[in-house]
Amino acid sequence: MGIKSLGYMGFSVSDVPAWRSFLTEKVGLMEVVGSDDDNALYRMDSRSWRLAVDKGSTDDLAFAGYEVANPQALKSFTERLQEACVQVKTGDAQLAEKRGVMELISFEDPFGLPLEIYYGATEIFEQPFVSSRGITGFLTGDQGAGHYLYVVPNIEKGLEFYTGIMGFEMSDVIDIEMGQGITVRAYFLHCNGRHHSLAIAEAPLPKKIHHFLLQVLTLDDVGHAYDRIDGVKDSSSDSNLQVPENSDAAASKVTTTLGRHVNDHMISFYSETPSGFELEIGWGAREVDDQTWVMARHKRTAMWGHKSLRNK
Repeated sequence: MGIKSLGYMGFSVSDVPAWRSFLTEKVGLMEVVGSDDDNALYRMDSRSWRLAVDKGSTDDLAFAGYEVANPQALKSFTERLQEACVQVKTGDAQLAEKRGVMELISFEDPFGLPLEIYYGATEIFEQPFVSSRGITGFLTGDQGAGHYLYVVPNIEKGLEFYTGIMGFEMSDVIDIEMGQGITVRAYFLHCNGRHHSLAIAEAPLPKKIHHFLLQVLTLDDVGHAYDRIDGVKDSSSDSNLQVPENSDAAASKVTTTLGRHVNDHMISFYSETPSGFELEIGWGAREVDDQTWVMARHKRTAMWGHKSLRNK
């Protein structure tokens, strides 16, 4: 019994209030009561939280939490890591309480990224998720919180760890041209029906994370989010944003146009977060089925669209 899903992500950011504006006013997440200007949690479904934003200096991914089914699965996974000579911390009741889970283990991947494996996350169906911007909802459930693209210094070592030890299956690869004769191969890995919960690449980028994805339930949710982040007035609400350029909420911008990916067929766009890395908001991805799915190689990222707006 292995990993079921990517359960949560945590970010270390220099400006928590800017992230609050971004995640609530632009993206439409629900802030957890008790969040402040140093530590904030955000909901996207019936779970007590999915994203954590903590005051820090790195402006990068700080940790990721992966869910297993039960105590037996956690025990088996712990033994698997220890057999692979991974240093595992167990029995941290204080951290488990902070994360709102029954039990967890923590360790680092080969490149120093903190990871957590847990079971028994807190559900609060009695307090329904209510989007701060009227988002219909986010696709989570057995597919988890979304995905992230992780930049590693050694792709062979990364694949050995994430497929050989963590147990991810490979969905496909994309050879991405990055200019000046540089081609980077990105590997897309799944642990459930979501086409990829993790993508990894060895690329000349400054942060551990290139982007993370949140998948919404309707195409209109994508379009409305695009307009909010792009600063377009939504006539349905007088409180919606035409954001002054000097406001915290303006610390983000659309970085690619709407487009459709070649591999998961997601219709999405990308925007810059207040920390500089990107958020992808998408809809309509196809799912993988380990009984029939076969790997493929792609030589571009999009069927159409996804044109860069960074230099415009």
